[in-house]
Amino acid sequence: MLKLILQRLALAMLTLFAVCILVFSVTEALPGDVCTAYLGRDAQGTRLENCRQQRGLNKPAFERFSDWGAGVIQGDLGTSLKRDKPINDMLANRMRNTAVLASAAAAIGIPLAILLGVFAALRRDKPLDVGLSTGAIFAMTIPEFVTATLLIFVFAIQLQWFPAVTTVRSSAPISELLPNIVLPVITLAFVMVAHIMRMVRSSMIEVMAGDFVQMARLKGVPYWRIVWYHALPNAMLPTINIIALTIAWLLGGVVIIEQVFNYPGVGTLMIKGIYDRDLPLVQAIALVLAAVYIGCNLLADLASQALNPRLRTAR
Repeated sequence: MLKLILQRLALAMLTLFAVCILVFSVTEALPGDVCTAYLGRDAQGTRLENCRQQRGLNKPAFERFSDWGAGVIQGDLGTSLKRDKPINDMLANRMRNTAVLASAAAAIGIPLAILLGVFAALRRDKPLDVGLSTGAIFAMTIPEFVTATLLIFVFAIQLQWFPAVTTVRSSAPISELLPNIVLPVITLAFVMVAHIMRMVRSSMIEVMAGDFVQMARLKGVPYWRIVWYHALPNAMLPTINIIALTIAWLLGGVVIIEQVFNYPGVGTLMIKGIYDRDLPLVQAIALVLAAVYIGCNLLADLASQALNPRLRTAR
């Protein structure tokens, strides 16, 4: 197990390094820089040169990347070129807000997906299963921004139950954020339920057809106990990776959702950073999101190893 952890950590470090290089290269390829975006029509002559020199943009790209990488190793994500603030401080509240949004969606979506997946498997090819499977495919094919727009139209504009966009500041207490996360949470949960439910359904169908389930039924074990205490834990083993990937997607893939609802999370901050050509800010957010994604995958792999007796004995 220790060898596996070390191997995965080494791979994670290489992946993060590759992400940094990729993000830096892509951002460098964008036309203009933070000075041209900031100065606008006045981005010319001495004023433009002074701006670039003040922000260190006149240095070679490799030197700027090396300086930023050295800071990251020490826990310093750098300074925003546009706002001239430490990125660590800027990300603190934004990460909290995104975590609140993702946690609420996961707390609702994961249990609901497991329940629906079990019910669909137990009613295989029946109207309930067909309806749930069709709805899952429908949910997986609709882009998130379309779902968000429909929810805004129905619940914010027509019924006026919830606000269409978030107007609170990023540093607002969580109590002020909660009324604004209902529609974003529903949008995120709608997609994640579909992915997890389909995996749980497939796993449950396979497990319920297993020999140990048939033996338990012959011995007179109550059906509900077979389903929830024997079949479901075994069916969850291949689902762990899907759940981990979904949680990682919630933290790293909410950029569009946050932008649609103007939610003050890392997604909207990253969009602003790209628009402002704020390279250190974009790099820092991409690095944090990549670290979360890789970390979730690592935990899922280790959990699968720990919970699956066949994998443990094979090693």
